[in-house]
Amino acid sequence: MLIEIKIPVFAESVTEGTIAALHKKVGDAVARDENLADIETDKIMLELPAPQAGVLVELTVAVGDTVTSQQVIGKIDTAASAAAAVQTVAAEVGVPANAIGFGTAVAPRADGETLAMPAAKKLAAETGVDLAGVAGSGRDGRVLKEDVAAAAAKPAAAPAKPAAAPVVALPVGDRPEQRVPMTRLRKVVAERLVQSQQTNAILTTFNEVNMKPLMDLRNLYKDKFEKAHGVKLGFMGFFVKAAVHALKKYPIINASVDGTDIVYHGYFDIGVAVGSPRGLVVPVIRNADLLSLADIEKQIADFGKRAQEGKLGLDELTGGTYTISNGGTFGSMMSTPIINPPQSAILGMHSTKERAVVENGQIVARPMMYLAQSYDHRIIDGREAVLSLVAIKEAIEDPARLILDL
Repeated sequence: MLIEIKIPVFAESVTEGTIAALHKKVGDAVARDENLADIETDKIMLELPAPQAGVLVELTVAVGDTVTSQQVIGKIDTAASAAAAVQTVAAEVGVPANAIGFGTAVAPRADGETLAMPAAKKLAAETGVDLAGVAGSGRDGRVLKEDVAAAAAKPAAAPAKPAAAPVVALPVGDRPEQRVPMTRLRKVVAERLVQSQQTNAILTTFNEVNMKPLMDLRNLYKDKFEKAHGVKLGFMGFFVKAAVHALKKYPIINASVDGTDIVYHGYFDIGVAVGSPRGLVVPVIRNADLLSLADIEKQIADFGKRAQEGKLGLDELTGGTYTISNGGTFGSMMSTPIINPPQSAILGMHSTKERAVVENGQIVARPMMYLAQSYDHRIIDGREAVLSLVAIKEAIEDPARLILDL
């Protein structure tokens, strides 16, 4: 029985993906739920599990191809055995079945034609690629569609020039270059950042915060906190709490623009930017106002771990009413973060450094951090932008305000 292989259903905000890797070739035996391919979307990397066990008898995509939700890209023969797979592949490439052995050499065709899959032949005809000059990466050296695509992408060899008189070569140094296509995630991030700058009237307000009270509080309770909750007590959880505290006092910071309307959100979904091997991702802490500090820290730790493993779900990367980005992790002293559409503001944290400050007429050293809040001036006035950042500063410098709601 032939079973269709379909691309998984994408999230509502995702329209297409790219085949990042293929783990099986036509003729390979597959197990149920075995990963056949990696699909890169603008948010995460998805796996394509085999719907049934059997033999892969058809595959119509290659690495780099764009695919859409529920697109059929191949077929699995659930009743096929290894022998049946040989018959199927032999029929497609036009050679006797006994000329094909998995792991053995393939007898050349009598007419001298290169062994190539039907999709590869079709693409070669469309692009003018000579199959005889294409090295096959498929089983037993068969030319696959992606082999033809790669050959078509190579620049044509320059025609031979007549021999010239020998000249003395001048040393010009080694200046290597490498051209690498953007990943889908990087392309989408680039598009959205440009869109944000072109659409929003972005301004940034700055302030500095004395981290000593928070650092003292953390040092006092970090061991007990970890023992009680099973997660380390960090600084990001306090900043999430402080941000929610400020957003409640100044709701316009938590709003967004929809056409000519301002949408005020009665919930607080805070995006926390984290690094991953594929680039920056922003998983969202839903209803952060209803969570304890321990719950927030657990979510942040979980997001960070799964971001490195590429296991964040699409639903965890969509939405959000406000974002916090911590450039201080990498040593940034100050920056102007770009708003994540359709949000209207973003908080940038930076590195904490000992600096001289004046307290009660005395110069003292304190661990200071610069804060930056970028905001959309179309709906947020300077007053609300500045006061909301001051509210965050005050909550960090005096954490009791978060408990007393001051």
